[in-house]
Amino acid sequence: MFSKGNKAASRRSTPSIIGGDCTFTGDVLSEGEVQIDGRLEGDVRCRILVIGEQGSVTGEISAENVSVLGSVTGQITAQTVVLARTARILGDITHDSLSVEVGAYVEGRFNRLPSETVVTAPADEELPRNASGQALLSSPKDGDGGSAGEADHAPPAKVVLLGS
Repeated sequence: MFSKGNKAASRRSTPSIIGGDCTFTGDVLSEGEVQIDGRLEGDVRCRILVIGEQGSVTGEISAENVSVLGSVTGQITAQTVVLARTARILGDITHDSLSVEVGAYVEGRFNRLPSETVVTAPADEELPRNASGQALLSSPKDGDGGSAGEADHAPPAKVVLLGS
């Protein structure tokens, strides 16, 4: 009846829903999914946010995944942002992955989340590397044993941004 196997099912929570006939004033904080079909005036911080076609948010949004079918007035920061054709956004969007359907309206800027920057260097030069083995771009530190004159004679490095 009560087994350890049920723990995975208990971790999945029911989405928190602000219904179409509801107006909510205040901040929303959730470790799970939030669906807004009504009106929210306040900031939202959650893992997954879905704003329905009739839903609207006035405030800052911070989540892992955001899907907007309604309207947002304020900044959105998320790993993944999906804007449906019915979306209306007044504010900046900071994202890692962005999908915008034809017809979506955005008045603001799209900004990428900061990503690692890599550099290629001569084979005889050792550079710090990330978990994937790619060389990381780094600036010389004081006291690293190199002289200022050495940097002037080094060939220019090729810089590649990940996720571009």
